[in-house]
Amino acid sequence: MADNSHVRNQLREAILRGTYAPRQRLIEAELAEEYGASRFVLRNALIQLASEGLVEMQPNRGARVREVTVAEAVEITEIRQAIESLVAARAAERVSDEQADYLRELGDQMRAAVDHNELVKYSELNTALHTTLREIAGHDTGSRMLEQLNGQMVKHQFQLFLVPGRPNTSLPEHLAIISAVCARDPEAARAAMHTHVGSVVTTLEEFAENSAASV
Repeated sequence: MADNSHVRNQLREAILRGTYAPRQRLIEAELAEEYGASRFVLRNALIQLASEGLVEMQPNRGARVREVTVAEAVEITEIRQAIESLVAARAAERVSDEQADYLRELGDQMRAAVDHNELVKYSELNTALHTTLREIAGHDTGSRMLEQLNGQMVKHQFQLFLVPGRPNTSLPEHLAIISAVCARDPEAARAAMHTHVGSVVTTLEEFAENSAASV
């Protein structure tokens, strides 16, 4: 029978993939059967995912996938801005020649994806870039915090790439980050990342304003 960490990881991945929609009820008996786990193990996994902000436990109603509002997404991204900037600066201090070559290659692929209007591919490359920077930086605490924060932002992050003109805005920001890291300039890398994530905050705030106006 599956153990707690295995079930938690599988359920987390399913939520992040969108297998379960925001506010969807997570029925313990059904999930226990699906994941081959006991109800006890399944419930512990749900409680841990609740502590990560992916699930919410409702008194007398069980668990459901937590829906992150646009306002919450703005706050999460503001925290990301500080951590991502730190990670970018650390990456610039530690990047190897081989890693720099890979970052430049990612930049070329991102440019090609935008040129061909391949939004899903661009989204995947964006994830690869930020993940690579965390790996280069080797800042374990920052990486753990970003993984948790990003997990809550999956829906909003994908929506950002569907905003008309957004990839054309973010591409030069990403290329500036890559350039600064490859140049081994920590302060330039920090500033470039701060600008990039700041533009994400601005876009999300526009979402919030539009949502409020439509109510």
